[in-house]
Amino acid sequence: MIAHAEALFQPLTIRGLTIRNRVMSTSHAPGYGEDGKPKERYQLYHAEKAKGGIGLTMFGGSSSVSLDSPATPWNQISVADDDIIPWFRQFSDRVHAHGAKLMIQLTHMGRRTRWDTDNWLPTLSASPRREPASRSIPRAMEAEDIARVIADFAQAARRAKEGGLDGCELSAAHGHLVDQFWSPSVNGREDSYGGSLENRMRFGFEVLEAMRQAAGDDFVIGMRMSGDEMLAEGLSHEECVAIAAEHARRGLVDFLNVLGGQARDHLAHAVILPNMSFPVAPFLHLASAIKREVEVPVFHAQRVTDLATAARAVAEGHVDMVAMTRAHIADPHLMRKLAEGREDDVRQCVGAGYCIDRIYVGGDALCIQNAATGREAKMPHVIARASRSRRVVVVGGGPAGLEAARVCASRGHSVVLFEKDSVLGGQINLAARATWREALSGIPRWLGQQVRKLGVDLRLGIEANGEMVLAERPDVVLIATGGLPNPGLFPGAQHAVSTWEVLSGGVVPSGSVLLYDGMGQHNGASTAEVLARMGCLVEMATLDRMIAEEVGTTNQPIHLRELSRAGVVFSPNFELVEIYPEGNRLVAVLRHTMTLAEEERIVDRVVVELGTLPVDGLYRALKGSSRNRGVIDQHALVAGRPQPEEGEGFALYRIGDALAGRNIHAAIYDALRLCKDL
Repeated sequence: MIAHAEALFQPLTIRGLTIRNRVMSTSHAPGYGEDGKPKERYQLYHAEKAKGGIGLTMFGGSSSVSLDSPATPWNQISVADDDIIPWFRQFSDRVHAHGAKLMIQLTHMGRRTRWDTDNWLPTLSASPRREPASRSIPRAMEAEDIARVIADFAQAARRAKEGGLDGCELSAAHGHLVDQFWSPSVNGREDSYGGSLENRMRFGFEVLEAMRQAAGDDFVIGMRMSGDEMLAEGLSHEECVAIAAEHARRGLVDFLNVLGGQARDHLAHAVILPNMSFPVAPFLHLASAIKREVEVPVFHAQRVTDLATAARAVAEGHVDMVAMTRAHIADPHLMRKLAEGREDDVRQCVGAGYCIDRIYVGGDALCIQNAATGREAKMPHVIARASRSRRVVVVGGGPAGLEAARVCASRGHSVVLFEKDSVLGGQINLAARATWREALSGIPRWLGQQVRKLGVDLRLGIEANGEMVLAERPDVVLIATGGLPNPGLFPGAQHAVSTWEVLSGGVVPSGSVLLYDGMGQHNGASTAEVLARMGCLVEMATLDRMIAEEVGTTNQPIHLRELSRAGVVFSPNFELVEIYPEGNRLVAVLRHTMTLAEEERIVDRVVVELGTLPVDGLYRALKGSSRNRGVIDQHALVAGRPQPEEGEGFALYRIGDALAGRNIHAAIYDALRLCKDL
């Protein structure tokens, strides 16, 4: 049993509202909004957490209160008119049915958004200072703008109450409008809203006063804020404590939700949304310091990924409510599992940042290891038993094969899994060797634990062939044999080694190394860092416009920071076109993608990352004898329906990289949506 777990189950009462436990999910923008509304997908995503036992779930990170704070970026929620109220009522009924409370975050983003979406109105801020992240130069707010936005906040709070929500949270974090007024890095005003800290707080005071007047005394209103902007010209920790204390002293807030950092630029994004390169709960001390100075409850979120850390944070009095937002993306049922004494079954967040990284490129939030999250209408979090047991053979023990085995065994099928290596995990085992990416190992560790508990017959160290598979008399065969490095088709490709060979330790380069990355994902950047730490002189070339171009907002800055610290030379806009030996060294020919001019590098090693090609020999050997000839009915797959079962013999399916090289989430999603109805 987790130490201090009982602390997490204590109810918390705020202004007459009783929350059943001390675990919550903070407001965030998963990209599920439709037309500025939280419709079915959005609601089901939060209802699953309520079903899973969470105390409080907040939604609508950056829900906009004004027309000049557009909701379009990241498919967010607009609370700028009364059309939202019926959706709130439907949403609150859905969450309340499972015993949880529901709140929304309200904001005006100020300069932290774009002017060229929705209504094409200029962005606003305290002063006309450009934000690096949004690339927006706002206009300075005049008295009329201030009055209008304050009124917009008030009406948004009224709509939240009329919609049956249990409360709302004013966003004064991440560099939104209220904290733009607070921060000396943005606010250069010389009127009563600028200068001293008290003056800079004036706008936020007036916003909260108007919200309270509009929503009434029986509605919970809190505020999210930073405990330290971690910016030389920004708010210091001491100033943030003073801001929190003053808001609490004036009775303007019923709770404070404290985080660390701000989000003005690329690296700041990575800090405020810490990934696996950070320790667990890196900024808990900031919330703890504020709790010592205020009488209102204090909430906190930022990489609290495990229940043990959450329990300790509450039991030791650092916070009153602990947020496990990404942890609930990985497993929305974690509180129910804890209550049932099944904490070992919790699928723990590994901090990959895949969920957030997708949002910042206009995608929807998806968990790298839980393909049901965000797809609750079609994908189950709890696998239902099948009406009859089948014999299933899975070949391959990477993420696709392990998820397939887990789902099939959960269905009640008899499952045997062949894996040619002596350990489970597939390519993840290589990725986890790359410095700060080690936490990825948690994915196959959980899957391996689950398949063992479910009684899957694991046959490790055995490379299955067709005869062995058929000897099992299977009803279904799932080929999850993964891929192998693509060596490339350019002249002299045989002189290069793959990133796999470096990470596995099969090749130990020294001296000067050219790493050519044709993919722009984690693999190349991670390997370059490994090489630099081995003492190599590393140049990283890519045909993309920048290094790790496919890696998202919370991860790419960490790669760039670490590679820069290690002295890796970046050469974007170059394509590797040839390698040839010259004496005991290699000549790599690079062609500039813009000018087409060629350059040569004389190096000791060339390492290439060009993705993978499927290992599909077994699939092809079995295809002719299968009843479906290996064909997946794509219409049924996409619709979430079972595959057709016509014909005699076994059905054959390929999943994961054995089908095509993609990523961990794709492999797991392949397995879940194919196997959930087998």
